[in-house]
Amino acid sequence: MLAMNFRGPRQIRLDRNKPEPEIKHPYDAIVRVTRSLICGSDLHLYHGRVPDTRVGMTFGHEFTGVVEAVGSGVQKLKVGDHVLVPFNVACGTCPHCKQELYGNCNESNPEATAVGGFFGYAHTGGGYDGGQAEYVRVPYADVSPTKIPKGMDLENAVLLTDVVPTGYQAAEQGGIQKGDTVVVFGAGPVGLMAARFAWFFGATRVIVIDHVDYRLEFARQFSFAETYNFREMKDPVLFLKKATDYFGADVCIDAVGCDGTGSALQTITGKGLMLQAGDATALHWAINSVKKGGIVSIIGVYGPPWNLVPVGSLMNKGITLRANQASVKRLLPKLIDHIMSGRINPKEIITHRLPLEEVSDAYRMFSGKLDHIVKPLLIPPRANVA
Repeated sequence: MLAMNFRGPRQIRLDRNKPEPEIKHPYDAIVRVTRSLICGSDLHLYHGRVPDTRVGMTFGHEFTGVVEAVGSGVQKLKVGDHVLVPFNVACGTCPHCKQELYGNCNESNPEATAVGGFFGYAHTGGGYDGGQAEYVRVPYADVSPTKIPKGMDLENAVLLTDVVPTGYQAAEQGGIQKGDTVVVFGAGPVGLMAARFAWFFGATRVIVIDHVDYRLEFARQFSFAETYNFREMKDPVLFLKKATDYFGADVCIDAVGCDGTGSALQTITGKGLMLQAGDATALHWAINSVKKGGIVSIIGVYGPPWNLVPVGSLMNKGITLRANQASVKRLLPKLIDHIMSGRINPKEIITHRLPLEEVSDAYRMFSGKLDHIVKPLLIPPRANVA
């Protein structure tokens, strides 16, 4: 089958001869991919920021597909079902899954204790191959895969596997109250969704900070947010303090993660010398920009083991810090309702639709922010096979 193949940092190839996946466990399903996406967090892998990203791996944790085969223990899916597959690989029975913390499943990831299993996200995420391929093995098939509702656009369905619930959870973690000012760092797809959903929770002012003008324009149009380019500021923290009568924002959301930029110290230590787990500039700004007693929500991905952040400010300001991988399955019912009711049309963020065969070019464009790219969609050649 065709599949994306990781060959090392900034080296993506198309493998035309990767073996098709097989049923390995009674609760497995084999899914023929119909749509997949490249995520901003895939770029952390692409840039070499995530430990134990092995040569030969297939990325892609956002995909839909048709069930082609099921193991003997699968009860809820049948061959022919068209499903959206959340990025969390979750067993459904461990204590964390019972708390609906599907991103923290205790059984799906033998490679790490800090996080559950994810599709296509290095061996620190369990080593599961992802959906930037023609076929995927889906473990625990009765738990997370969800039949696509009748009448739902397929492009909206694939965005429900990560970006939409991740953006929603970013806002939810912020505990946004009516009248709040919310600052979102990062105008990538997750930041766009977080800013849009901030209004749903009652925010009266939403500010997006980035350094790419076309992304900021997109945030104005899609998220209805005030936008500012931090390259045009002497000090983003001081700017935000002034913009909020020197109190600070009620809620700050870090939707950037370890691929941040804006601080020479962070860039040198986090990207150049690899002395910390990536560039934590956005988190640094979030902690220092939020008001005393405010909330910082981290949804951007950081890898182990540590980052250079102002813990003293966190403690002395009485800030609440909330962070986690999105629990997609928990959020799907309300988000499906939002889409089917027309309150949000997530597919508006998809700017590029490319055949899987062009996956290398897609990564190069997305990484380089070329051609005003916001969210790339990949379509495998067998996507429409009956």
